[in-house]
Amino acid sequence: MVTSISRPFTQSFEPESRPYFLWDETTTTRMFRDALRVAARPEKARLLGKLLREARDPDVWEFTTLAEVRDLLPEISRYLGRRRAFWTYLVEALGARDAR
Repeated sequence: MVTSISRPFTQSFEPESRPYFLWDETTTTRMFRDALRVAARPEKARLLGKLLREARDPDVWEFTTLAEVRDLLPEISRYLGRRRAFWTYLVEALGARDAR
């Protein structure tokens, strides 16, 4: 997903902006959204893992849904590092809230 474009980081999610959480790639928001949309399950898990690991929690929901994270959490968790416990707890807590 790395390209030759050079863009400054931004907290904006405009299509041609470079999201702050993709600090190690020169990928635009549009490219990231497109990759999430068409990726096979293993690649989608890697991309979502990066999103959940690097983005601020509220920003995650600009790119995915609770249902998608819940479905892929077993595959995503290997990419979460120190954020694994947080996301496991949050997905379980939000799922329990929605079940009420």
